[in-house]
Amino acid sequence: MTRFIDQTALITGGTSGMGLGTAHRLIAEGAHVIVTGRTRQRVDQAAALLGPRALGVVADTTDLDALNALMDTIKARYGKLNVVFANAGVGTFTPFADITEPDFDHAVDVNFKGVFFTLQKALPLIVDGGSIVINASWTLHRGNGILTLYSATKAAAHNLARTLAAELAPRGVRVNSISPGYIDTPMYPVAALSETEAAAITSRVVADRFGRPEEIAAAVAFLASAEASYINGQDLVIDGGLVNAIPA
Repeated sequence: MTRFIDQTALITGGTSGMGLGTAHRLIAEGAHVIVTGRTRQRVDQAAALLGPRALGVVADTTDLDALNALMDTIKARYGKLNVVFANAGVGTFTPFADITEPDFDHAVDVNFKGVFFTLQKALPLIVDGGSIVINASWTLHRGNGILTLYSATKAAAHNLARTLAAELAPRGVRVNSISPGYIDTPMYPVAALSETEAAAITSRVVADRFGRPEEIAAAVAFLASAEASYINGQDLVIDGGLVNAIPA
């Protein structure tokens, strides 16, 4: 498909997992894609994998100076953004009683502050009629006892999608979020789990398996495309049935 010919997309946290998978998908459909990461090695590796229509930029989304420099680079090279996938995030899997102030600050910085200011800084470059997709989490919709902090930061990011959808509507900029379930990525690799752990997780999922990054990429590409022109302020749960169905 060629839904993104002559379009430019920014993907934060685009060096692996869902971000990298989405970069591959958008490039395959014609886009120029900027991917960010926190280390030069990972950014360069991702850019090499993605090919000539990709630009890798080292940028920490919690650093506003780095975000300003990122947007300056995009403006100088492409002049615009049609799509932003605010994907950079960090997992925090600690019981509530054990969460420290540094834990709290780090999770909020990456999962909410980073998303908030990425979008604020990108806004002048986003064309009228553009699309923003925020990576939230299935934990918005179902409580999990060791994910209190993580879930709260993702809920904040999802709420940002809804409020921005209203604020940016006069420009025709649509804002939606996605809520992935258990996806096999470097942040949560199936290979690192024991057979018992993996089986315990998939037993809760109607699809009886982990999701794949390319399945998330397909959903992001749909939401970012003109095919989703009447979808705004929504959260798309991509979880194999984890949240809303009980395995037989």
